[in-house]
Amino acid sequence: MNSRVVVVGSSNTDLVVRTARLPAPGETVTGREFAVHAGGKGANQAVAAARAGAKVTFVASISRDEFGDAAVARFEKAGIDTRWIVRDSAKPSGVALIFTDRQGENMIGVALGSNEDLEASHVAAAAAAIREAGCVVAQLEVPLAAVREAALLASGFGVPMLLNPAPATRLDPELLACLALLTPNRGELAMLTGRPTRHRSDIPEAARLLRQKGVGHVIATCGAEGVCWCSDFGARWFAAPRVEAVDTVGAGDCFSGALAAALARGDSMSEAIRFAATAAAICVTRNGAQPSMPRRREILGRLEPAC
Repeated sequence: MNSRVVVVGSSNTDLVVRTARLPAPGETVTGREFAVHAGGKGANQAVAAARAGAKVTFVASISRDEFGDAAVARFEKAGIDTRWIVRDSAKPSGVALIFTDRQGENMIGVALGSNEDLEASHVAAAAAAIREAGCVVAQLEVPLAAVREAALLASGFGVPMLLNPAPATRLDPELLACLALLTPNRGELAMLTGRPTRHRSDIPEAARLLRQKGVGHVIATCGAEGVCWCSDFGARWFAAPRVEAVDTVGAGDCFSGALAAALARGDSMSEAIRFAATAAAICVTRNGAQPSMPRRREILGRLEPAC
């Protein structure tokens, strides 16, 4: 395989406040730490894939402001191809406001800003890069029309399309039928299917509904319970490496980016899932989204032997 990954998605700057516990509605909780980190689900996944060894092209809409200039400079430093980043939006670059507590759990609010201006035509302009990719990745922090264009192009070129369905919303049958891989967490899986996912046994049942609509592989991330891979061969669970979580922001993005990198490299699905789960486990032991993404050699060094 060619190890090339195209990521279509969002870029944000994360403004993080660390508190002893997360605030309830209407409550003010005082925090002692504040940090500014690079974020956005698309950018997180692009950085995760690049650090996991892929040659990454990023398709995005990022304003020419202080946050946007810093983001593009970081991508270029990381070796990410930025030719298809559109920078003519009149809106400010995206910002996420994040609370994290002592257990590493979080609450996030996002102002999409220039991410809202990514159009299908911008994605179509990168068709040559998509044609040459080993995997195309998207999320739902940009307009659905852009995501749909990426999926249609990837499907037409015979390139696997991975969608991380976050923030969760119902998806139309045409889009679902184009997806080789879908990587929801259990809450997103419930939103997509309208089915409960509280119990371990609920996960394969909900995933089966999405596969009936044309999704090739549903790979549900379930935190400490592990990862459930649902395919033509049924459901298979992968254990999550045991770690002490410090910050879970970006863990799902790390998983999706590392998974895409491994598949583009030619790993089998089971190898790719184990690789991605290990990457995500390393990610949650560090603060911040993009700063926490591990490199391939580190992931391989922590990868446990297959049972």
